Amino acid sequence: MNKAIFIDRDGVINQLVSRDGGKYSPRLVIDFQIFPFVPGAIKQIREAGYLAVVVTNQPDISRGLLKPDVLDEMHQLLRAVCQVDAIYVCPHDDSDNCLCRKPLPGMLLQAATDLSIDISSSWMIGDRDSDIQAGQKAGCRNILIGTQHRQYGIPDKSNPILSKNLMSAASIISNTLEQ
Repeated sequence: MNKAIFIDRDGVINQLVSRDGGKYSPRLVIDFQIFPFVPGAIKQIREAGYLAVVVTNQPDISRGLLKPDVLDEMHQLLRAVCQVDAIYVCPHDDSDNCLCRKPLPGMLLQAATDLSIDISSSWMIGDRDSDIQAGQKAGCRNILIGTQHRQYGIPDKSNPILSKNLMSAASIISNTLEQ
């Protein structure tokens, strides 16, 4: 069985885009800016013996605001810059009631089946409560990217580890292996 690091995309791998007074997922390839530390973090994850699996909600597909071919171009760029092993996308909006949209664990469980992943030896890294909830429902350990503690509506023992960014999260996981 393989072990994996499931990684949210927007806000963890790439920068969010300022639009309408908020921060959102990019809709244009030119706006898809991968953080400079991400290739090194992915390399560190892979060198530690984990698969690097991106799991991303992309509801702008369902909303007609992001074209699937543009999303494919973004992911081709991601694969060219970072050696991720797989990318799983939920193109649905909340109202679609699918099983793959985080906070449900569908993408993680599908990846586990497809790639022979032992979920209990795996991690979920994300910047939103929904990422952490998906990881918890799947049975992963979890790292929340960001500096603010949030409330989860889950038992305290399940609260995620906090980390500044993907590189520091990769270091936390590497250090956990060394202990």
